[in-house]
Amino acid sequence: MTTVYVGVGSNIERRKHIEAAIEELSTIGNQLQISTIYECASVGFNSAAFYNLVVALETRLSLSDFAAQLRAIESRWGRDPQAKKFQDRTLDLDIILFGELVSAQDPELPRSDIFKYPFVIQPLYDLSPERIVPNDGRSVRQIWQQAINLESLNPVKPWFDIN
Repeated sequence: MTTVYVGVGSNIERRKHIEAAIEELSTIGNQLQISTIYECASVGFNSAAFYNLVVALETRLSLSDFAAQLRAIESRWGRDPQAKKFQDRTLDLDIILFGELVSAQDPELPRSDIFKYPFVIQPLYDLSPERIVPNDGRSVRQIWQQAINLESLNPVKPWFDIN
């Protein structure tokens, strides 16, 4: 089994799509753990605020199969496969960490968003502060302690049962 951390985001029908993502992820892995859900402004373009969280899970799938499953889930929930980086999303699922794998190829692992965006490092910290980031050597806590703009995140009270 491989422990995977998946970033989940939506700014279109956010509640519906966040719930759908969690339900769908439970079909490709087990032992799901869900971070706090955060609301934050869109980054890189002017649009509706996003809901973001990180889901940790265990999977037997290979990296390529897991990534293909994520793309299929996004597609089922209305994401255009040709979607640009900075535009609205029904559902955005990004592999943040996949076990101890390191890759500069697509998908990039660990995902560099860990070091750039509060909406990635804060929920990752919520789940696994002592996790060592492969190829970096620092713990999630150490990266989180150096993060900026964490105050831009607003925790959202869960509206569904996450157990």
